[in-house]
Amino acid sequence: MKLHLAPPLWAKPDPSTGEARKSAYGPWMFTAMRLLAKLKFLRGTALDVFGYSAERREERALIGEYEKTIDALLGELDAGRLPIAVDIASIPEHIRGFGHVKARHLADAKKREAQLFAQWRNPKRVIEIKAAA
Repeated sequence: MKLHLAPPLWAKPDPSTGEARKSAYGPWMFTAMRLLAKLKFLRGTALDVFGYSAERREERALIGEYEKTIDALLGELDAGRLPIAVDIASIPEHIRGFGHVKARHLADAKKREAQLFAQWRNPKRVIEIKAAA
């Protein structure tokens, strides 16, 4: 059995796309994953080497942004705006994947969020909002 992975610390970028290229790893990778699982207690500490990556820092920043968004929505929430508030609150559900896949989904989610906030700020103005894929 082989696993096809693009580990962020040592995956080489594809020269044509710039995206991390996946490599095949044999059964030894299961042993490495078991070891990483045992080191789970290090997550969020100074010894969490994966926590220093740009992607992880961005994820932590997104959590803070989401909390601020929810606070802002709750401060202005009324019955007429509830459906839009629910749509805005569900934006993170559309951010999936890892690496370049996640970056693409994040960009799409931010566009949708901007459209929804435009409608939130001016509910009388009709804005066509595409459903997230």
